Amino acid sequence: MKTEISTAVGFITKLLKTTGLLAEDQISQFSDSLQGSLRDHYQHHWFPQMPCKGSAYRCIRINHKMDPLIGKAAGFIGLSHRQLFALLPSELTLWVDPFEVSYRIGEDGSICVLYESSPPSGKITIALENNPTSCKEELRIGRSSPSKNYMMTVSS
Repeated sequence: MKTEISTAVGFITKLLKTTGLLAEDQISQFSDSLQGSLRDHYQHHWFPQMPCKGSAYRCIRINHKMDPLIGKAAGFIGLSHRQLFALLPSELTLWVDPFEVSYRIGEDGSICVLYESSPPSGKITIALENNPTSCKEELRIGRSSPSKNYMMTVSS
């Protein structure tokens, strides 16, 4: 869970960092606050044997409404929701699942993988063996409209 959370926090932090509007100490405090919030939030909703279980609960979402965990971390450094909306995409979905972290910008954007690893040997349950798709693949299968391709570059 630690790697997946660090990946998600790193992604959001880089989005904020690239604006150049926040001081380095603000970004560091935001990152630490969000990391702790996600760890606490996911504590009883992390199922490595069934990675898709609880996926909706672990989804970080900005869709004209700020995700409460991101909002809380931003409030910790004195950013209002209005300021945060100006710094982050207005539509962002970030899935934090065991062995995979992926995101989508926009409702019809492509799903991009930030982190992916294989489960340790011997830890795969029958449910996973019968369903080889990942959580993001389940989302793609259920889509009714084709994806539009968007590209985002984040530099440090």
